[in-house]
Amino acid sequence: MQFYLGDESIFIGQTVANTIATQKVASVEFTIMTKVRKKITNNGLLTYGRQFMSFFDSCPNTFGGLACLMLENLRLGESYFPKIFSVCKQLELLRLYHCDMGIDSLLEVEHPQLSELVIACSRLIKRVDLKWLPKLTVLKFNVFRSQDDPFCLGYVPLLQTVTIINTGFAWHKMLKFSELLGKTGISNLHLDFRSEKIWVKPEGQRQLLPVFHKLTLVNLLNISEECDLTWIMFILQGAPTLKELRILVRDHLCEMISGEQRKKFVFSEEKDNGLEWEPAPDFKHHNLAELRMYGRFRAQDNIVRFVRNVMEATVNLEDIKLFKSPVCENCKHMLQEWTLMEKSSLSHKLNMGMLSSNVQIQFPSLGKFRTWSKYCS
Repeated sequence: MQFYLGDESIFIGQTVANTIATQKVASVEFTIMTKVRKKITNNGLLTYGRQFMSFFDSCPNTFGGLACLMLENLRLGESYFPKIFSVCKQLELLRLYHCDMGIDSLLEVEHPQLSELVIACSRLIKRVDLKWLPKLTVLKFNVFRSQDDPFCLGYVPLLQTVTIINTGFAWHKMLKFSELLGKTGISNLHLDFRSEKIWVKPEGQRQLLPVFHKLTLVNLLNISEECDLTWIMFILQGAPTLKELRILVRDHLCEMISGEQRKKFVFSEEKDNGLEWEPAPDFKHHNLAELRMYGRFRAQDNIVRFVRNVMEATVNLEDIKLFKSPVCENCKHMLQEWTLMEKSSLSHKLNMGMLSSNVQIQFPSLGKFRTWSKYCS
């Protein structure tokens, strides 16, 4: 059910509780929205927080039966989140959008059933401490404003997929995967840099192997066109089981901030500062089978250099798929397809000087407008 938080919420909750009591309901999912959804004030967050807890306290049986809960625009007291986790015993998916407990708050999560946790735009949460989540498999973290690591992993033995999306400012700390992810052994990693500063620190194979020894798929999205791509090779060196690597290089002007606003919000003008990385000359990767690159290849020689580096370093690479940059609703008029001349020129540049290569270079069509998430599936 999807509904607005308000006077009728309690009636909805009690009706659902009565339905659950018939034992004919397999699963219950709530998406609870607020009537003011954008540019909400601090007073609005507090008001919606109080309304939600009144609703929550009035319908414990309803929330006790939820499998999925999606909340937005709430500011709750520090004791409320532990209460929510305690009552919602069947919860498998929790999505928090613009929810917090005040400035520099700490969110601690312990739950026996939770398998997917999504935290988006919760800027005032300083850190999320995932203390005990024995069934967590998916963690998605969208936008963090902490100068430290945005989350801390405790007992998460089944964690497989980690997604981090963030606009990097000049003051953001460079994250180290060896410290952030510990010894989780994830299989899927998705990073979106929003065409701004890269906020991960390249590390050596010895540091990364405990984290990346099961990694099979990596998506690196919205890397600025200003960045040298050589640093990406550290992921290949630290992930011997990697099979697919997908990279989108673009300055997405529809979403980027320009002009005086960049100074106001302390955007970094050196988007690849701190990314110095020199791959080992004798490094070989034996499992990478597919490389997908999205970008403006005619204007970006560094994309071509990077693809050649991957071709030279990988032993069993089968397919290289080169796409033009995908577009959003606002810039879909710029959607372009490959020309025969472009295909011929790129194929020549990539194969020039290669002694032998069995790699199949493809130029798939983007087709009709689709969002980037469709390309990653």
